[in-house]
Amino acid sequence: MAWNVRVDPQLCQSSGMCAGTVPEVFALDGEHARVRADGIEPDERVLDAADICPAQAITVHDGNTVVGPRRD
Repeated sequence: MAWNVRVDPQLCQSSGMCAGTVPEVFALDGEHARVRADGIEPDERVLDAADICPAQAITVHDGNTVVGPRRD
């Protein structure tokens, strides 16, 4: 199943860490990052981007389940 990735523009600080980690999924768009496409194939790097986001602005959903950021 494809993942749905969201960036909360209210939280995003445009650090660019997500776009640097997975440039094919994230792009910086002015003051915020955005997801390039809906429904992406599962990729550990996307979870890494959600984990390292300094504002915790990225969420990754697999269906109705939030899989990222990971809560270790």
